[in-house]
Amino acid sequence: MAKQLSIPSATSGSKSHSLAWRPYYEMTKPKVVALMLLTVLVGMCLAVPGSVPLQPLVIGMMGIGMMAGAAAAFNHLIDRKIDGLMARTYNRPLPKGRVSIPKALTFAITLAILGFVLLYTLVNELTAWLTFASLIGYAIVYTAYLKRATPQNIVVGGLAGAMPPLLGWTSVTGEFHGHAMLLVIIIFAWTPPHFWALAIHRKAEYAKVDIPMLPVTHGTEFTKTCILLYTVLLAIACLLPVLVGMCGPVYLVGSTLLSCGFIYKAWELKYDDKPGLAMQVFRFSIYHLMLLFLILLVDHYLWV
Repeated sequence: MAKQLSIPSATSGSKSHSLAWRPYYEMTKPKVVALMLLTVLVGMCLAVPGSVPLQPLVIGMMGIGMMAGAAAAFNHLIDRKIDGLMARTYNRPLPKGRVSIPKALTFAITLAILGFVLLYTLVNELTAWLTFASLIGYAIVYTAYLKRATPQNIVVGGLAGAMPPLLGWTSVTGEFHGHAMLLVIIIFAWTPPHFWALAIHRKAEYAKVDIPMLPVTHGTEFTKTCILLYTVLLAIACLLPVLVGMCGPVYLVGSTLLSCGFIYKAWELKYDDKPGLAMQVFRFSIYHLMLLFLILLVDHYLWV
């Protein structure tokens, strides 16, 4: 019997071609970048009393977003071997072979260059270089070195991830300001309890790939204590914008409620832990940061 030939239809070929971009999109960590761009937008808005000028708003968001996506792509490249061994990351494009290493490297470099050029030529030089420094801090200093060198990796390396509000501020003003640095301090204090909660949940996986996350090197109970202490530190950091007159009563009430919620979740994790609670704390921390910056935005425009 003659073998029946299978000829791919034009529809199936078109569909597979249209989905070719998805692995590259995944490499940019779009959900992380979206949250980061929210903090960039708030930094822009708080930098001026009225509406944000259109060019730094649009081009600034594009350029910073592209360079953040490039940093995420470099993270995928550098971590591809350990990603393939961890349940949370084994399905990423590089471990699965959906994108080759040369193509991923070309994509990351191209995205970084395009983002830098946009910021340098159409926004301002300060923002371009600060964003570049953040990319190097995350992709090289944290991912390639600190992550594998010390259990304080997320504390030291967290500074790169805390920069977005400052980048938004400088996009509009072209200069540093103390108020922008307060927003950086908030994210800097938020990052350790956010990530350590995930690290507790994924402790066995980090131990398997020899990544010295705090729960692996110092134990889960010590990490829970650190999370609780950092949520208190974060609550204090969240009050700083009020103390300098940067924000009004709406932010004071909103941030206080969010801080109390985070401290409660951390207290529960430390003294009344149950299966799945570490991931609940991790998810709560994401909503905490998102709502905090939205409240900052609302408070700002209520008092302009």
